[in-house]
Amino acid sequence: MKHLLTLLAASASLALAGTALAQKKYDTGASDTEIRIGQTMPYSGPASAYGSLGRTQVAYFKMVNDNGGVNGRKINIISLDDGYSPAKTLEATRRLVEQEEVLLITGSVGTPTNSAIHGYLNQKKVPHLFINTGAGKWNDPKNFPWTMGWAPTYPLEGRVFAEHILRTKPNAKIGILFQNDDFGKDYVRGVRERLGDKAKSMIVAEISYEVTDATVDTQVLSLKASGADVLINAASPKFAAQAIRRVAESGWKPVQYITTVSTTIGTVLQPAGLDRATGLITTQYMKDPTDKQWDNDPAIVNYKAFMRKYYPNGDIGDPLNLQAYAAAQTMVHVLRQAGDNLTRENLLKIAANLKDLKVDGPLPGLLISTQPNDYGPLSTVVMSRFDGQKWVNFGEPISGNR
Repeated sequence: MKHLLTLLAASASLALAGTALAQKKYDTGASDTEIRIGQTMPYSGPASAYGSLGRTQVAYFKMVNDNGGVNGRKINIISLDDGYSPAKTLEATRRLVEQEEVLLITGSVGTPTNSAIHGYLNQKKVPHLFINTGAGKWNDPKNFPWTMGWAPTYPLEGRVFAEHILRTKPNAKIGILFQNDDFGKDYVRGVRERLGDKAKSMIVAEISYEVTDATVDTQVLSLKASGADVLINAASPKFAAQAIRRVAESGWKPVQYITTVSTTIGTVLQPAGLDRATGLITTQYMKDPTDKQWDNDPAIVNYKAFMRKYYPNGDIGDPLNLQAYAAAQTMVHVLRQAGDNLTRENLLKIAANLKDLKVDGPLPGLLISTQPNDYGPLSTVVMSRFDGQKWVNFGEPISGNR
């Protein structure tokens, strides 16, 4: 009898232990039926062209929900307009965290806008994941462990531009047009880092503009007057298009490099004039959904089917929409891997330990990987030149690591 009682007690202990292991863990914003997440987007204002990223992600999460959600839970995304105003971003984000009680923030757009909230979110220990900006500051796990980007960073692209200039035009006179905030300054920093001591002799002008400026005509003419024969256009879409147009109208013919965030044919190059944009150089890390070489690629086939059904008014050829789709796919992967442990701490741990994750969109061989001491998911890109109709990749991949 004593032996039997001992066995029964042991069995009971094991059963209790099993129950404890299977117990679901939730933080604010998660339940048996729902995962509530938030983001801010410039649906209005000077950067409204980026609003399409939010519409793409909202549509993607709807598709996920229509297919059963994540581990049986529906994703409820609350996407608020911030007008690309840092003050409005902070106000909207406080609402998301303190009133809507979201589990995390994902995909929010803009360097100045995310800069306004990443201190607040880190203080609150709310995951701030896969945001749509390439600022170098998002890869700072030591000081801001709750914030993580998705795309290659702006300093990285700046270093790649400088590396390509050194290889192809080592005696170049470089002029830089940049937005006067962290976004533009990151490009200047990246270029200078790669040029090193040569920066003093090679960079002949650095001229900024404000997002509130009506045009960048004056800045472009000043850069032309500097004698630069290479122009690095580190401007957001509206101003990038203006600069391309003004360069052509002024008769200036520099070699032009343009930030990858302003390479959309429909919203940047067509307004500027495709003939004026011919010859522009940028970097690429995503497949071009308009390029026929990807017509039968499973990733692009999936993306196009999604766009036609869930975002029919969106530009299916806009690479920014494809990027938003891929970033949302990464977010869903993290949520799925979390299983029933939907705590903020666990989600951050998973996001910071991604290993060779393949999502739909990046070029072949480019996989998503993160480490607790390095949040940069992609460090190698390829060069691409606009031929008047489409972007054409060329040369070997270039690493933008320091």
